[in-house]
Order: sequence, then C-alpha cells, then structure tokens
Amino acid sequence: MKSLIQPLMRAAGVCVITDGAAGNERQALALAQAMRLTPTVQRVALRAPWRWIGPAQTRGVRFAMPRAQWRALSRPWPALAIGCGRHAAVVTRALRELSKGATYAVQILDPRIDPAHFDLVIAPRHDGLAAPNVIQTMGSLHPIDDARLAAARAAFPLFAKLEQPRTVLLVGGPRRGLELDTAWMTRLIETIDRWHERDGGSVLISTSRRTPAEWRERLRGAFRHGCTCFWGGDADGANPYAGYLAYADRIIVTPDSVNMLSEACAT
Repeated sequence: MKSLIQPLMRAAGVCVITDGAAGNERQALALAQAMRLTPTVQRVALRAPWRWIGPAQTRGVRFAMPRAQWRALSRPWPALAIGCGRHAAVVTRALRELSKGATYAVQILDPRIDPAHFDLVIAPRHDGLAAPNVIQTMGSLHPIDDARLAAARAAFPLFAKLEQPRTVLLVGGPRRGLELDTAWMTRLIETIDRWHERDGGSVLISTSRRTPAEWRERLRGAFRHGCTCFWGGDADGANPYAGYLAYADRIIVTPDSVNMLSEACAT
C-alpha cells in the first residue's frame, strides 16, 4: 500500500499553502520533501474578512483570493494539501470540505479551531494541542539533516579555514509576547565578547528581517576581537546560514524563533 502513495499523490497533485512567511513555508516544504514529493507552492494573501476571521469560517472562501489562484488550487482538487500558519488553515480546511474528502488536508501549527476540521494537524508540544489526529513535535519541522549539512560544507568551504571554536549567533528580534530590548542585546554581546576573548576562535553572525536596524548596526562591529563573518541581508552577499550550521562548534539563537532553535538542535 505504501508503495502506491507517492505515485498517486504525484499524479493527483500536492500543494503547499502558506501566507508567504519564510518560516511557515520552510516547515511545509520540509514535510513534503521528507515524503519525497514535489509540491506546487501557493502563497495566499487572503482578502477581508477571511484574513480577520481565520479558519473558523470558510464560507465563500473562493472569493478570498484572486480567481486564478483559486482555480489553481481546486481544478483538480489536490490529493494532498499541506498548510502552515493561520491563513493557510482557511484554505486547507476549505479544500477538504469542498472536495468532499478528496483532498487530504494537513495543517502545521495550531489552527486555533477544532483539529477535526483537518485530516492531520502537526503542532509543537508547547502548544498543548491534543486530539486523535494531532501529532506533537518537540520543535518545528525543518529540512536539516546530514545530507544537507554535507552539501552546505561543500558550498561554503572557506568556513573550514576559520579559527575554532566557531561561535554562530543567529539573531531574530522582538515579537508579540516576547520582549527583547537593547539592554538585552547589549548583555548578549558582552557575554559573547568575553567568550571570544577567553577562547579565541571565530564569531559568525546572521540577522533576520525581524532584527531591528539598531541591533544590526551594533552587531556589525560589536566584538573587540573582531567578527569573522556578518550577514545582515542581501547586500552582504549570499546567505551563509546553511554554512554556519554546518561548521558551527557552538550556536547561540535568540529565543524568538522556534524554527532557528530547532534547526540549530538538528546539527
């Protein structure tokens, strides 16, 4: 039976649905890739009122997005729809209902409605979501494995020449429910600077879209003993994130990103 699943899904179609947020899309694609499926990706920007109501109401959902996008999602119904995030949950629930079960709907992250509206819900354990069709994970889904780390080492060979220990700092930023201020960042910089002075080695820093501009500028020239590599965006060249993970001796992650924490643990 298992040998039939992949051919059937390839024939009938697999789609990944997100709001376009990188963290959400990365999780949904990681699941599809782990199943050795090649999905189409639909990034939905829901119109009002669906973007306010969320998955609690799916009536008229075809009007929540451009007509061409709804047609791409529903003609034919995909065999498998993988959604991640609240806006995606509107669509994955609707596909399951309107297709009369022809679409197997998988929702990643707590949809904040009864999980019974989906075939499968995958949510981190800290969300506290429990139901017969819920799989709890320790962190977030991600694509990091030995093969990807080996590929990253091959793609960033210069990192192998950096002095050890290689300390990687992955920086996000403040978000709702988590206060990270300038004083907190100052303490973090001072701690890493003391480690660097004591142990030597290299410091490699990466920031994200959520990182305040003030933090980014401070981090760029923060360490008395020098920062070996700093990446703050496309202006700094190719994103070295995968290479950082592959070569790190120790990784420090700001606590705002479950995705980055999970991927760091996978190394």
